[in-house]
Amino acid sequence: MEMPEEALEPVVETNVAVEETEARPRIHYTTVDEVLEAARQLAERDADEIARDEVSSLKQQFYALRRAQAEANTDAETAEAAPAAETAPDAVETDFRALLDVIKEKKAARAAQVEAQRVANLARRDEIIGLMLEMSADADNVNREFPRFKELQQQFKEVGEVPATESTAQWKRYQDAVEHFYDQYRINKDLRDYDFRKNLDTKTMICVEAEALANEADVVTAFKRLQTLHETWRDTGPVAKELRDELWNRFKDASAVVNKRYQAYFEERKALEQQNETAKTALCERIEAIDLAALTSFKQWDEQTAAILAAQEEWRALGFASPRVNNKLFARFRQACDAFFAAKAAFYKAARDQQAENLAAKTALCEEAESLKDSTDWRRTADRLVELQRRWKTIGAVPRRQSDALWARFQQACDYFFEQKKKDLSDLRSSEQAALKAKRDIIARLKDIADATPVDEVNSLLKQADTDWRQAGHVPFRDKDKIYDEYRATVSALRDRFKLSRSSRSMARFENTLADIGNDTAKLSRERERIVRAYEAKRQELKTCENNLGFFTTKSGRGNAMIAEMERRIAGIKEEISTLAAKIQLLDNA
Repeated sequence: MEMPEEALEPVVETNVAVEETEARPRIHYTTVDEVLEAARQLAERDADEIARDEVSSLKQQFYALRRAQAEANTDAETAEAAPAAETAPDAVETDFRALLDVIKEKKAARAAQVEAQRVANLARRDEIIGLMLEMSADADNVNREFPRFKELQQQFKEVGEVPATESTAQWKRYQDAVEHFYDQYRINKDLRDYDFRKNLDTKTMICVEAEALANEADVVTAFKRLQTLHETWRDTGPVAKELRDELWNRFKDASAVVNKRYQAYFEERKALEQQNETAKTALCERIEAIDLAALTSFKQWDEQTAAILAAQEEWRALGFASPRVNNKLFARFRQACDAFFAAKAAFYKAARDQQAENLAAKTALCEEAESLKDSTDWRRTADRLVELQRRWKTIGAVPRRQSDALWARFQQACDYFFEQKKKDLSDLRSSEQAALKAKRDIIARLKDIADATPVDEVNSLLKQADTDWRQAGHVPFRDKDKIYDEYRATVSALRDRFKLSRSSRSMARFENTLADIGNDTAKLSRERERIVRAYEAKRQELKTCENNLGFFTTKSGRGNAMIAEMERRIAGIKEEISTLAAKIQLLDNA
């Protein structure tokens, strides 16, 4: 029995998934609210109307706009500090993620529905194949069953998709059933030849179009179009047996070219994703390696901020890493950036607080310096201002916008005082030179006292000289000890020459005073009280001088001179104390 040749060619399989929905034109949004509204509209669509590239585009634009917004806010808030990092999810981002979850659930439900339908289609097609095999087994009725067999073929094509893992095996069973049926049929050769010619024309056009796909610039588009051609090939009936292998090999070779390009494209993309993964991992490690504790100045933080921003720019310039690690890497990178900017914000807050404290401290120094600038207590005030200047240096920085003005204020107060001091010291030097001349004149006057001068007159001259000496004022410091030593030496020489004693003179005057008082008890009592007070005051003065003497050092010539002066003063105080004690004794006797 002659068998018509109407076997179906097998389908070329590929392990690369194909996007089932058509790509929609990409809309570019300018605000986060626009993206959010677009997501709401997308979530209201049916699952079949939601394209994956639309969802991906919305996600990319949403987070790009959010990052731009966050960077703009960071630049405005930290004019003196560094830009802030990506922020934690807020209400807007939560709403957006909720809409994405709705879309995801719709897509998942639709995918489950499609898969269930494919399983049902698989069962229905297996049922049709079984009916075909039953018809093939009834050789006596094949002619009568031919129309029914054609209906079953049409039904098989119209059933729809089946699970990909079962598709090839089922089509092989279908081919076997068709070939077995046609082996049992005796049909009109003209009809069969007509079908063969029509199928030949269709499959030849399919081959031509498949071969043209080798020149398609978009590899993915070429691959998707090839899948459509394979579906058309499967739906087209057989051709003459002598042409079947040749035509199929032509189509298979054209398909192999497209498949190889597609496979190479994905291998290249995989290699690029691996490079991006390596580069992004390196960026994460670079930021994580920053020792935040070592950043102790604004300059260091600014330098590292520039490095972080440069790393973020590098990240944006890189493409996607492999899907299994891309989101994890972004989370890691974001966490490292967030940690840096959080530490920077804490540093700047602490720095601002410290600068506020420094500003208050330096303002207080300015106020104190301004309160002292008009003082004429030159030595004590100068020492205090020098101390304030030393403290100023130990206080840290203040806000830059107030630093120069505050320093100028402090410096102006100090400069004013020291200028006045310098001016006064210039006047003082003139008066000291005049005092030095006056004291030299006093010494000369004492030296000119003749030997025949009466003692009382000598005492009077010494007393007047002592009064004039004290009234003469200060002399230059370098001449102080020298002129005083010369004066004391001159006085001592006079006392030795005229055998004078200060205490004896004082006692003589006191005895005259007692004689004038006589027996007036009240006056004697008041005089005793006065002398006792003077006695106690001199004792206290002696104690103070002896204590002060212990603080002097003899490591310099100036120190030796001051010690000598202090010792002379102590000796004089002791002599006065002795005289006062003698006066008290005279009063007690009286």
